[in-house]
Amino acid sequence: MSEYQYYEFAAVDRPLTGRERAELRSLSTRADITATSFVNTYEWGNFKGDPRTLMERYFDAHLYLANWGTRQLMLRLPKHVLDPATAAQYCQGDSASAWTAGKHIIIDLHDEDEDGADEWDLDGHGLLTSIIPVRASLTAGDLRLLYLAWLRCVQSEDIADDEPEPPVPAGLDTLDAVLTALAEFLRIDPDLIAAAAAGSAPAASGEPTAAQLRTWVVGLPARDKDAILTDLITGGDSPCP
Repeated sequence: MSEYQYYEFAAVDRPLTGRERAELRSLSTRADITATSFVNTYEWGNFKGDPRTLMERYFDAHLYLANWGTRQLMLRLPKHVLDPATAAQYCQGDSASAWTAGKHIIIDLHDEDEDGADEWDLDGHGLLTSIIPVRASLTAGDLRLLYLAWLRCVQSEDIADDEPEPPVPAGLDTLDAVLTALAEFLRIDPDLIAAAAAGSAPAASGEPTAAQLRTWVVGLPARDKDAILTDLITGGDSPCP
């Protein structure tokens, strides 16, 4: 196999309509397209679509992987749950950038293998599934993802030496499995994370605050809110659909 490219997009907040799926089909006759995902691999040729445009119009998450060393993750969130000014504090280079599109902000995290070595045993299936929960955490106010993005910029030398460091979120010394998967995907140096964690406060314990719960609820997809409300009303005894 001379090359390997893996594209995966996920719709989280709402399913794709039939018309939208038809529009996506026009970009690829071989892709696996459902109401919530678009997946395709290439061993020759290239994807005809623009991932940035697809994120602006259809999807909430995107993962790209190529065997020449390129790795990319994009996340789209409503601007009312993530202030673009906050994202801009951390996304300061080619390795981590952010832009707004309508009511959303899109974060683009990017890494190129510095050695330029080809990777021949890649398989992108399952990677986005292991990482995408960071979107919900970010929606709930956990900024550790953004700080890891800033560290990726530092490692790539995108940040000037005199550039001030953004606020260090709590809990960097206790990354969960999802944040660890993100750091590994973007090849962030564990020693760099450990050094940053020395200045991070311990993660808060106990129950979430009212503000955190409010942010979390606002960011939930409509179908999840419906399920929670139904369980509350029926006492959890609602019949399976």
